[in-house]
Amino acid sequence: MADTMRAQRFYADSKTVAVEDVPIPQPGPGEVLVKVAFCGICHSDLSLINGTFPSQLPVVTQGHEASGTIAALGPGVTGWAEGDRVVVAAGKPCLECPNCRRGDMSNCLRIRLMAFAYDGAWAEYTVAQAFGLTRIPDNVPLEQAAILADAVSTPFGAVVRTADVGIGESVGVWGVGGLGTHVIQLARLVGAAPIIAVDVKPAILQRALDVGADYAFDARDDALPAKIAEATGGLNLNVAFDAVGIASTFEQALNALTVGGRLVGIGMSADVPNIGPTSIFNLFKRQVLGHLGYQNADIGTLATLVSRGRLDLSRSISAVVGLEDVARGIEMLENAEGDPIRILVQP
Repeated sequence: MADTMRAQRFYADSKTVAVEDVPIPQPGPGEVLVKVAFCGICHSDLSLINGTFPSQLPVVTQGHEASGTIAALGPGVTGWAEGDRVVVAAGKPCLECPNCRRGDMSNCLRIRLMAFAYDGAWAEYTVAQAFGLTRIPDNVPLEQAAILADAVSTPFGAVVRTADVGIGESVGVWGVGGLGTHVIQLARLVGAAPIIAVDVKPAILQRALDVGADYAFDARDDALPAKIAEATGGLNLNVAFDAVGIASTFEQALNALTVGGRLVGIGMSADVPNIGPTSIFNLFKRQVLGHLGYQNADIGTLATLVSRGRLDLSRSISAVVGLEDVARGIEMLENAEGDPIRILVQP
């Protein structure tokens, strides 16, 4: 193995990216070196570049949705072998906070996020903690496996855990991009009905119907509230997911809830939405729940669903760019070229 590899580097002071030669990282105790097959480009990556998310390091390799094969084992690693197909967890628990000490590492109080607090996987190799790996079945393509580590697992956690969507509950999804598309698929998988997609582009609304939405409405339609009411038999929504995270989508989704309905925020921005008068908010017993991330076990669950044909991600990969063209991939996502679900980097 060579001593150096190619990797994207984000420079916080100038907010610029470059692909450079850097030393191949060495796995420490309990770690493995992973040869990266694919790594997704996520809106949170753009948020680091544009300054919405503050940088935690002066220079960092981005990319947190990675699949690949184990290239080397660090000291003390058992149960894994070189060549194993894996997905890398997108965060490292601190192992020192009160939650970690009692074994609740998924709720670590000082979680370190991959590509923000330590180097990510827009690179030929990345280092990962062995206990955070997920084994990928042979019949699951590695490009689909990569997006399990956020684009699919984050919606999974939002649907089954934060929202706790029940069979027959009505669901609305604002924004049918990388997150919203998978919210629709997963809500349908758990038995939500009806599922209503809300967006502004006709092509995206048709895509929402193709992946399982029962209705697809234009967010700019003045008759949207009436259409949602009609589609739900006058009840409005049990659960609304805001996969965009701007004030207008948040407020529109909130106002579409039935009595006791839940709004789950997944998309993020710097906007400050308004919940309206507290009298109305309380009278309708509305609930607003923030959601971030997933539990590592969710990746294995999703890999099984894909492997057994219960979850179809074949339409989720919109484009693949080489590592040297990562800046082009970032530009494609930022400009929503082709209305992508997920763009991947292939080192």
